[in-house]
Order: sequence, then structure tokens, then C-alpha cells
Amino acid sequence: MISTRGRYAIRVLIDLAEHRGEAFTPMKEVAKRQEISLKYLEKIMPLLSKANFVEGQHGKGGGYRLTMEPEGYRVGDILRLTEVDLAPVACLSEPVNTCPRASFCRTLPMWQKYYEMTLSYFDSITIRDLMQVESGGDYVI
Repeated sequence: MISTRGRYAIRVLIDLAEHRGEAFTPMKEVAKRQEISLKYLEKIMPLLSKANFVEGQHGKGGGYRLTMEPEGYRVGDILRLTEVDLAPVACLSEPVNTCPRASFCRTLPMWQKYYEMTLSYFDSITIRDLMQVESGGDYVI
């Protein structure tokens, strides 16, 4: 299950993309528009900033802005940053599968394929794509 942290990070990036320009956008404005607690956003923004998805500025005229164009942000990258794990089963959570049943597990190929399809799907969607979806469209965050 995708956490609120992942979903909210995507919403924040969409909001910053829709209101981008030369100026920085204060998080209190984003919080109000997105109906997200400012305190919660203050926990998400350092993750996005450290990954160079956004840049921030303190003080008057401060806030955040995107570091790339909206098509440069893949949903898969955002979720890999904000989620602990996207693997559907524990044995796929680590880079090397150490499960003692892996060599003869009949379900492992199914889970691997499901995981690959999930990552591929999320990697195929950008913030630009989500900006173009009308309310009631294909994507719900």
C-alpha cells in the first residue's frame, strides 16, 4: 500500500509544477490548496530537497520550487524515494533474495513479474502526465 507520504509528495510536486515560475512557492500555500497539514509537508520536503527534486529558500519570498520540468519527474522515482518498499513480498525487498525457498518457489516468478510491472507502470507516468488529467480521470492520488 502506498503511504500518505508517497501520495502527498506526488501531490506537492504537481502543485509546485502547476504554480511554477521564477518565484518560490511557500509551503503554507501548497498546504492550503492541497488540504494537507503544513507540519506533515515539513517532513516530506526535506526528502524531496535532498533528492534534488526541489530547491528551497528560507526567509521572505522563500518556499520551494521544482529543479526540473514536470516531465522529468517519474512517479516511480518519487515513490522509491518516499516509500520504505514497493515490493509485493518480503523476499523481493532486498537486492539479493536470501529466501531459502527461492530456488524452488513456484510463486516467486509471479511476484517478480508483478513487481516489475508495478515499477514499469509507475515509471511510465510523469508529473506532466498527472497535470493533464482532469478530475475524475485515470489517476487518483
